[in-house]
Amino acid sequence: MNGFLVIFFTQQNRRYHGKMLGDWVVDLASELGLRGATLSSAIEGFGHTGRLHSAHFFELADQPIEVRLALTPEECTKLFERLDAENIELFYTKAPIEFGLLGKKSRDPITSG
Repeated sequence: MNGFLVIFFTQQNRRYHGKMLGDWVVDLASELGLRGATLSSAIEGFGHTGRLHSAHFFELADQPIEVRLALTPEECTKLFERLDAENIELFYTKAPIEFGLLGKKSRDPITSG
């Protein structure tokens, strides 16, 4: 299947609707019925301002966070339209990819007992 790898970058201290922004994006992906999202934390990085963001032993609030999603073009459109409606400032990258599932076709845990 062809689609896009979308990666959102933020910091742990950013909040939206009372949640960590990264968690909110993962919850939104679930709400929209997307196939999955992965939330990862990084040790350090810097953004457009050149300011270093890092995870310190005593203070994790500035820790860099990534949310990764493999999306079909339709799913990507649906997600970006919703984020645009929320008016959130959020840096992202979007790259064309091919994705799929290898191995035996697994049973759907929702429909199989």
